Amino acid sequence: FRPCPIATVARRESRSHAGDSSCASLAMAEVEETLKRIQAHKGVIGTIVVNAEGIPIRTTLDNSTTVQYAGLLHQLTMKARSTVRDIDPQNDLTFLRIRSKKHEIMVAPDKEYLLIVIQNPCE
Repeated sequence: FRPCPIATVARRESRSHAGDSSCASLAMAEVEETLKRIQAHKGVIGTIVVNAEGIPIRTTLDNSTTVQYAGLLHQLTMKARSTVRDIDPQNDLTFLRIRSKKHEIMVAPDKEYLLIVIQNPCE
C-alpha cells in the first residue's frame, strides 16, 4: 500500500494553514488556486470545502452529491475527532482517510473548515 499523491497534498495544504485562525484570512485567489491544484490531480472526482456547521461553501460537485457528502462526512469527522480526544485529551484529529472499492475520501479538518477530496482509489 502506498499513499496516493492527493492525500499528501491535502495533508500538506491543511498543515500549511493550521496556524491561521481561519481559511477566510487567506486571499481568495490563494484558496481558489489550492483547490484548482488539488482538483487537477489524476483521479480526483471532486473537492468540497465545508464550514464548521457542516454547510458546503465551495464545491466542484453537483448540489445533491455535495450536500450528501458534506453532511455525512462532517458528522463522521466530528465523531472521529471526539474519539481521538477521548483516547488522549492532548491529541487531535489531523487527517481522515476512507477507502472503499469505488472511492477514496480524504478529509483534512481545520478549526473552522473541512477540506474533503473524493478520488478514484490508486492502483
